Amino acid sequence: MLTQLFDYPLPQERIAHRPAEPRESARLLILNEPPAAGFLDSQMAHFPELLQPGDLLILNDTRVIPARVFGHKASGGKVEILAERLIDTQRVWCHVRASKSPPVGSTLFMDGQARLIVTERDDALFLLHLSPDAENPDVLTWLNRAGHMPLPPYIERADDGRDRVDYQTVFARHDGAVAAPTASLHLTEALLAKIAQRGVEAAFVTLHVGAGTFQPVRVENILAHKMHREWLNVPTATAKAIADARARGGRVICVGTTALRAVESAARAHPAAAARREVVAHQGDTHLFLYPGQPVYVADGLLTNFHLPQSTLLMLVSTLAGRERILAAYTHAIAQGYRFFSYGDAMFIPITDHASAHQAPVIDAEV
Repeated sequence: MLTQLFDYPLPQERIAHRPAEPRESARLLILNEPPAAGFLDSQMAHFPELLQPGDLLILNDTRVIPARVFGHKASGGKVEILAERLIDTQRVWCHVRASKSPPVGSTLFMDGQARLIVTERDDALFLLHLSPDAENPDVLTWLNRAGHMPLPPYIERADDGRDRVDYQTVFARHDGAVAAPTASLHLTEALLAKIAQRGVEAAFVTLHVGAGTFQPVRVENILAHKMHREWLNVPTATAKAIADARARGGRVICVGTTALRAVESAARAHPAAAARREVVAHQGDTHLFLYPGQPVYVADGLLTNFHLPQSTLLMLVSTLAGRERILAAYTHAIAQGYRFFSYGDAMFIPITDHASAHQAPVIDAEV
């Protein structure tokens, strides 16, 4: 399965650098069922109308941390870090950008008057230990004081105060992501209230989105791609909400690829539950890579943004609707002036055929 099959041409002017205002005014491309019905151009304000009483929304409540910080080495050379994973109050795994990689034992002098000691290296990541002081008693306090919002690399501008709000969901509560679950950026308190009024419930998962979400697939055959790991939690309450939705005949609609990867990872961790299209509470790392031919066990629909060419996320959505149909939808969206990527518009993908979920083997049993 060749990576180049998931390519498409995107004009630069289609990349969104700011979100739609208000958020509900973002455009929404709906993949009609049956597929022969084509596509419907709509707006996020009408998203509640796609939902039915008894449906369940799965939302990712991770919170983006101001993960990018600048500083210098003892030699005076400039350094930039991107916090990837918080270990505890004093330690954090980071990407480090510098003219020369800092050796273990060296000190980095960062904005916010913080000192970080390099204590370990694992491939591209460095384990940094904060030397606490009165102003910086822990890593999160320091990042919130000195850090910049980690905007995606295709947004070619510096972050500003607006991004602290714009690049965060209204229900974010668990610190740890370095990229937003961007489909959820479209949901406002008012829109969520309308959804609830339709008799639709919401349940939460946590998946701390890592910088690897922007990592391109650099191999010719996607089966050789090494997926990055991210931490997730599917709590007992959410597993029960999914079972309850099944019992009442409701659909499970995931908001964002991270929410979908969380519940599908939990399903793969407990195959017996997956066979019943249910999940068991699950916590841990996932490196689940979904691509065409893999089963989808839990989700009945996905709200998602438009993704980068040749990316794992484009491959994921192609798993749900087929590569040709997804690329046709992207061609339609470009022609109609849709805005792409993190601050861009959205697409709704219903999943109506789950036959493969009961027949196909679990290709990636290790989540």
